[in-house]
Amino acid sequence: MTAPILRMSKLYAPTLKESPNDAEIASHKLLLRAGMMRKTASGVYTFLPLGYKVLAKVEAIVREEMDAIGAQEIMMPALQPAELWHESGRWNDYGPELMRLCDRHDHDFCLGPTHEELITSLVRNELRSYKQLPLSLYQIQVKFRDEIRPRFGLLRSREFIMKDAYSFHATQESLQETYDDMSRAYGNICDRCGLDYRPVEADSGQIGGKVTTEFMALAPAGEAELVHCSCGYAANTEAGECICHPTLYKNEGLEKIATPNVHTIEELAEFLSIPESSTVKALSGKSDDGRLVVMFVPGDHELNEIKASRAAGGFTLLTDGEMEAFGLHKGSMGPVGLPEGAYVIADRALEAVPAWVVGANEDGYHYVGAALGRDFTVDQWADLSVVKPGDMCPDCGLPLQGARGIEVSQVFQLGTKYSESMGATFMDEDGKEKPFIMGCYGVGVSRTVAAIVEQHSDEGGIAWPMSVAPAHVCVIPLSQDDTVMSTAEKIASQLADLDLEVVIDDRKERPGVKFADADLIGWPLQVVVGKRGLENGTIEVKLRRTGEKRDVPLSTLVELMSFARRQAKANKSGVGTFDVLFAS
Repeated sequence: MTAPILRMSKLYAPTLKESPNDAEIASHKLLLRAGMMRKTASGVYTFLPLGYKVLAKVEAIVREEMDAIGAQEIMMPALQPAELWHESGRWNDYGPELMRLCDRHDHDFCLGPTHEELITSLVRNELRSYKQLPLSLYQIQVKFRDEIRPRFGLLRSREFIMKDAYSFHATQESLQETYDDMSRAYGNICDRCGLDYRPVEADSGQIGGKVTTEFMALAPAGEAELVHCSCGYAANTEAGECICHPTLYKNEGLEKIATPNVHTIEELAEFLSIPESSTVKALSGKSDDGRLVVMFVPGDHELNEIKASRAAGGFTLLTDGEMEAFGLHKGSMGPVGLPEGAYVIADRALEAVPAWVVGANEDGYHYVGAALGRDFTVDQWADLSVVKPGDMCPDCGLPLQGARGIEVSQVFQLGTKYSESMGATFMDEDGKEKPFIMGCYGVGVSRTVAAIVEQHSDEGGIAWPMSVAPAHVCVIPLSQDDTVMSTAEKIASQLADLDLEVVIDDRKERPGVKFADADLIGWPLQVVVGKRGLENGTIEVKLRRTGEKRDVPLSTLVELMSFARRQAKANKSGVGTFDVLFAS
């Protein structure tokens, strides 16, 4: 069935010449300027017709990929009873981002940021036997998160659209198979949306589980920092393994040096005229059981608090007052002469450094040549540092490169975290009750829209990949002349018959306004119909992605566009589909 032709004269697409003051990044500015969405409140947006068309196309791609691997779509309520979150233990652990409310009967609820509790509650009453496994269920739904500072438009909002899927298994092998299927599907989704992305090692955060991968769309506006290698390795800096090589400054006897007014690694390196990589940084904290823990990392690296917590069994940095109570000196801590009972954990990169440049545990003094094994001992070695560009790739050993990314999706192996806490079990082949082994898989649908704009835009506006564009072709008549208008209408109808989505700019506006709006909105192809061109039997076509223009004989336009459409159907991603029109 041929899609109806959109008409700019009737379309609710109010474009803006200037960006709103609170819009900081390209996607936020352009989605507002192009009439794709409007701000309702801080971090809350209304999608207008064109923006909703893009959103629906991303959702359709997600559905196709989920259905292709056997996942089944459901719809769960956004409003979730607090009792389920108490069962899982996350009602208090999730933090202030959880939007909580109380009904007229004084019952506590939350607006779901995710649905692990609810889906587990659902299946524990329905799935009873291993014969019903594996099972994958998914939904596409509005989620809520009470962000302390919503920003960057759709990248960090309080209300967002997400696809979340959950799988249930009898064995780890079965979970791994679905995890791999989901990962491939997520790669397909990124490809079909035209995204340049990397699957990266990640931390599971509040969702839980031990195995997880994020799919990051590379973009300077991304909030996540990542490292990657030409061999294919990639990781979020919060989760990536850090392999670095501190430099040795002095390997002689222990020497105490007065360092007045030196409290930072930068100041210490400058004072001694040595690189920061020759120093050792100390941080003190408490484990969950109240034990004093002092951690040491190479001076040119930062402590990764996630790794630190994992190594120490919880790790909370000491306040200045607490440090004073333990007899520790901020900016002058070191492993020599620590308070009795202090537990020392050091980054494993320091194990190969025989002598350290560290604080002397005395204000205004540092040690040079503090020897491991002679002057101090280490209770535990662990990977504690935040990985950064220039560190070694754990897979091939080459230096890592840095980038910023937008997390558009993530896959998790949850294991039995939720099934055990919520009593969700099945009967195995031997007649024994066992907890489900679970997986969780999320796609930020609205965030994906923003990521596409970040990667496919320029100073003129958006340049949508054909797969997600609100329409494929915009026919632009340059005047209200009868011949021009009738030809434009005929072209629009012919292109629509080719199963192309067509919009015609039939507004009584100057050509400059129409061209500016066409570039801003980002139709992949513009077909320009003018009186002078028609006199020569030609029309102009413009490829939005590259800005290339070409005069095409009116008599061959439909044939060329038919060929381009066949190319589009053969290329699921739709990126560069109209390039064939500009081949020499």
